Amino acid sequence: MRKLSAVGRIFYSTSITVMGLLTMYYHDLPYMLIPPKHSWIPGLVILSCFFGALLVLAGACIVLKIKARPIALLLGTVLLLIFIFYFIPYQFIVSPDYMHFGDWENAAKELALAGGAFVVAGSVPGKNDSPLIKYLSKLIPCGTILFALMIISFGIDHFIYGKQAADYVPSWIPYRVAWIYVTGTALMASGVAIIVKTRPALAASLLGAMILAWFIILHIPRIIISPIAYMGSEITSAFIALAYSGIAFVIAGRRTTDHRP
Repeated sequence: MRKLSAVGRIFYSTSITVMGLLTMYYHDLPYMLIPPKHSWIPGLVILSCFFGALLVLAGACIVLKIKARPIALLLGTVLLLIFIFYFIPYQFIVSPDYMHFGDWENAAKELALAGGAFVVAGSVPGKNDSPLIKYLSKLIPCGTILFALMIISFGIDHFIYGKQAADYVPSWIPYRVAWIYVTGTALMASGVAIIVKTRPALAASLLGAMILAWFIILHIPRIIISPIAYMGSEITSAFIALAYSGIAFVIAGRRTTDHRP
């Protein structure tokens, strides 16, 4: 199971690295890390290159276990702060559709990645942590809950937008809408099982395997056939899925208690 946790950490850190590379390549911030309509931000190109480089560095350090715990904690904290102080005000003040559940999808994706960073931090032992890192370590138990809650919300999305989401299922798979409902149910069931601690390791393992299957069966083919104009979005979507799979595997493979200094 510890190997499963290591695989999950690699999946998550690889995804963060890819998002950083895409951020630098497109000179823009990923759609799930910041609300749309952000072109007003001064020096957006420079900011995106800087932020992208930080994501690449964070992903590399986590996968190589170079200060992985503090870097994962700082990453999760930054993503959580963006959610609280940018996504929430944007949704209520700027977005006209904030009452629609699906309009919060990108915000939920960022919150899931933030929770994942805390989960990853909890899987790495702390050594000679600074007072700040020790303080941020208090957020580690929240990571699993945040991630599981977002997984439940994604499951709900499968039922609300089932017919639209069916287009993501390859045409060679029969009963595509039915599969959307089945996977939505699986998402909600696994999220609940993780939160209430009913066979959480099994639930997280199955969740990680299911999302990994999506990455291979659904996302990779979409990248291959995607027009150049949409390839960046498709790659981002694919590696978000890989990150979720990795987070689930870390939850499944970790010990019963988080590593603490």
